[in-house]
Amino acid sequence: QVQLVESGGGLVQPGGSLRLSCAASGFTFSSYAMSWYRQRPGKERELVAVIASDGGSTKYRDSVKGRFTISRDNAKKTVYLQMNSLKTVDTAVYYCTYLLYWGQGTQVTVSS
Repeated sequence: QVQLVESGGGLVQPGGSLRLSCAASGFTFSSYAMSWYRQRPGKERELVAVIASDGGSTKYRDSVKGRFTISRDNAKKTVYLQMNSLKTVDTAVYYCTYLLYWGQGTQVTVSS
């Protein structure tokens, strides 16, 4: 069965960095685009970044452009989200997604 397991979340100060990972299994990872979503407190889930199946194309929501980088390693069946210059408004649960499948999420808290 499809499994998406996120890791790498935690507490970080404003301006800090975190790298999220999502280990995938149960499907042909290299054939599909992957996405990161987040849900901020009291808000609906929102798309953060998308990466094409071969990693050749990426898209970001405007508020994270220049700070976040999505990447993937098809050999390891893992997608990453490098988050730099974190802000308090980035505090959220971050989810890895593929088609209609979602991971369990990983909490990112940006606070001083």
